[in-house]
Amino acid sequence: MKKSLFALALAIALPLSAQASDKISYTYAEGDYLRADHGVDGWGLRGSAELGSTGFYGLGSYSWLKADASPGKIDIKANELGVGYHHAIAANTDVIGEVAYRNAKSDAANIDGARASVGVRSAMADHLEGFVKANYYDASDYHGDFTGTVGGQYKFNDQWGATAEAELGNGDKAWLLGVRASF
Repeated sequence: MKKSLFALALAIALPLSAQASDKISYTYAEGDYLRADHGVDGWGLRGSAELGSTGFYGLGSYSWLKADASPGKIDIKANELGVGYHHAIAANTDVIGEVAYRNAKSDAANIDGARASVGVRSAMADHLEGFVKANYYDASDYHGDFTGTVGGQYKFNDQWGATAEAELGNGDKAWLLGVRASF
């Protein structure tokens, strides 16, 4: 079903202009605080860079996390590297698709996997932007996990903003708060 949702979103977007809103920046750097179920929290950096006027952008993140474990906490380093594509579907609104390689590593485990996402991102007002995405994860320890992500950014000016994001799926939830510099 998710494959057909992704195919439908792409089919709708293809006949439209590839120009996205100039109110939405796909080139940014961000610092985040992350928190997830099972006592996981920590800090992260993420960013994105527009690849010319092609509609494609590169994306990446790196996080330093701690998770509850018996007896104490374990350190986890997680990263993601991928590519996305955005396409205008209305004034100030883009359909987006992303694919990424993901890795999480601790002293006890090393998990490799992938993420595919499709969604909509919109500049809803001069200082407010939001998005919603459907995600599919596949990794060495689990297969076929679907989640949903909703998030937004309040823009203080053209460069600086505060971000918030929540992801829910399979009974688990995670959220982040961040500060973004857009270029």
